[in-house]
Amino acid sequence: MVSARVGRGAVLGAVALSLLAVPARAATAEPHAPTPAALPAPDTTGLDAVLRSAVAQGAPGALARIDDDGSTYRLSRGIADRGTGQGISTDDRFRIGSVTKSFSALVLLQLADEHKLDLDAPVNRYLPKLLPDDRITVRHILSHRSGLYDYTDDMFAKSVSGFEAVRNKVYTYQQLVTLSLKKPRTNAPGAAYSYSNTNFVVAGMLIEKLTGHSVKTEYENRIVNPLQLTDTFYVHPDTRIPGRHARGYLTPDTAGAQLVDATAQTVSWAQSAGAIISSARDLNTFYSALLRGKLLSAARLGEMERFSPVNSTTWYGLGLRRRDLSCGVSVYGHTGAVQGYYTYAFASKDGKRSLTAVANTSNNGKVLSTLAGALESAFCGKQAKSDVKE
Repeated sequence: MVSARVGRGAVLGAVALSLLAVPARAATAEPHAPTPAALPAPDTTGLDAVLRSAVAQGAPGALARIDDDGSTYRLSRGIADRGTGQGISTDDRFRIGSVTKSFSALVLLQLADEHKLDLDAPVNRYLPKLLPDDRITVRHILSHRSGLYDYTDDMFAKSVSGFEAVRNKVYTYQQLVTLSLKKPRTNAPGAAYSYSNTNFVVAGMLIEKLTGHSVKTEYENRIVNPLQLTDTFYVHPDTRIPGRHARGYLTPDTAGAQLVDATAQTVSWAQSAGAIISSARDLNTFYSALLRGKLLSAARLGEMERFSPVNSTTWYGLGLRRRDLSCGVSVYGHTGAVQGYYTYAFASKDGKRSLTAVANTSNNGKVLSTLAGALESAFCGKQAKSDVKE
């Protein structure tokens, strides 16, 4: 089943994994991010072309939702379930992968606002003897500048066998950190950006130590309930996605091999680095609220938005990415890659326009690259430069 739907309606009135490693890069001064007076209208035709291309390149389905200061656009292509043929919908829930990192960072920044955490204090002040270097600070963890090795590089060196080995495993945070510490660090603390899931496992440990509660409880009390995110769950170590959802399909490393249904898994290998379940509506609500300053003090939000370069178009703050688009607009959010799902969730600087785009596959570089084009169509409109191929 193939469908494309574009609708307009009121935005919800609630208050409001990239898991791929990026080579280390030294910090430079951050240029000013452009903030145009008004965004052009979203290019829904171009956005539909992005979704169609993702499906043509191997994703069973793809969806996108734009919430634009009172209007909502919904588009979908392909299927949510290869077994039943059910079409994918913008109402479907899915695993958001590393978009989870923004949730974890937000909790810690709220704790900093409450004077329960010093971002520039050593992690070992709060988690004694956890890390081998007292110079590694909380800020280093949240900005991927700690130098801690990403244990998932080894864990998923082979996509299918690596996944099947951990699909039903339940890890402790300490076990995951121990896997990382078996390998040399990638750089000295603060010296360079180097993406590592280990950082946000440590973030989860900090949340639980400082609050005395599980990350699940803190996500719910601080984010999910206040924003009325009715599709957002942290079910670890349960393997199920509650309610209506898109099934996720892992692309094997061997060309032509059958997709692997990766929907049911503990995601214990990621936890606070990538285990949240959500929907396009909820993620748009979340990032809109965050960027409008509804979840943090202005000073703390400013720290979250203090970015270091990743490459020519991408910057990283504290659990938050900035993408610079072809039209000069910068957008803020996170990417997610977890077995079976790719997610792009971003919003404009003022939070008035937000986009979530999802494909229910992973380990497919073409789909990942194509899905990035959703940002151009959503925020640059018809003037966007497009590399989409049918």
